[in-house]
Amino acid sequence: MDLFNASTSTAMTDPLEAAKAFIVRGALVVCNHSGGKDSQRMYLMLRDIVPHEQLLVIHAHLPEVDWEGIDEHIKSTIGNTALIWTQAGKTFFEMVKHRQMWPSPTTRQCTSDLKRGPIEREIRRHLKANPRFGGLVLNCTGIRAEESPGRAKQIPFRRNERNSIAGRAWYDWLPIHELTTEEVFAGIAAAGQKPHWAYTAGMSRLSCCFCVMSSQRDLKTAASLKPALYERYVRMEREIDQTMMMPAGGKRRFLDEIVDGRTLNMDVADSDNDLPVLPLVPQTPCEASQMAFCF
Repeated sequence: MDLFNASTSTAMTDPLEAAKAFIVRGALVVCNHSGGKDSQRMYLMLRDIVPHEQLLVIHAHLPEVDWEGIDEHIKSTIGNTALIWTQAGKTFFEMVKHRQMWPSPTTRQCTSDLKRGPIEREIRRHLKANPRFGGLVLNCTGIRAEESPGRAKQIPFRRNERNSIAGRAWYDWLPIHELTTEEVFAGIAAAGQKPHWAYTAGMSRLSCCFCVMSSQRDLKTAASLKPALYERYVRMEREIDQTMMMPAGGKRRFLDEIVDGRTLNMDVADSDNDLPVLPLVPQTPCEASQMAFCF
């Protein structure tokens, strides 16, 4: 009998208790880890309730657009928990150039193609190679209700019908859905850990360095910390004639216009070696101290 169907009311009223029922059954518990604060806090929670041999961390590596030090940060905060690195067959810029458009908050190919797809592939492989789990898996992500109205509406514990095939019983769980940002950072500190250095440098989120979900402040901070990567985004926008960020007030704005109000002269800067040098966004002493750690 499907345990989830037998305890639907429990899953709806107490996702944690529903998840614990699957853990007791010996389910594989996967921690999707981006290296950000929410993933780090989620791992700490899972570590406390999941037997060591049932816990698996998976990180989807995003070459060129990830923050430096993510790999090392994850390794340093999960001890000897099993860890799998995965990567899509294409890079972010290859995806954008092929599609001739950027991902958007509502159509996030960056998530589906570069993160979720590769991670789900590794979960399927791991289940097949480890029959002791009986095809039962809890796939955990660090989505929180406080982040947006859309995320607040997400169901914290549900069966994933698309992946529950071929002898698999697959459930998606959001272990820290109800935590606030303050509680996330407090939990990390209580464990004697620190979040990734990009937060100290001024970033409020740790996704790609430049994200379609970024605030203007985060875009400016990222541009100051990663000027070469910033220029690459600027050039890609002009190359495909599409803005990365959604229009504001019905008017589209290119990244360089959002960050510093200037426009890149594509006739002059016709190669990567000809890119103009930007005046960096004024930095706090803390931001400046992190420059040595950037690409």
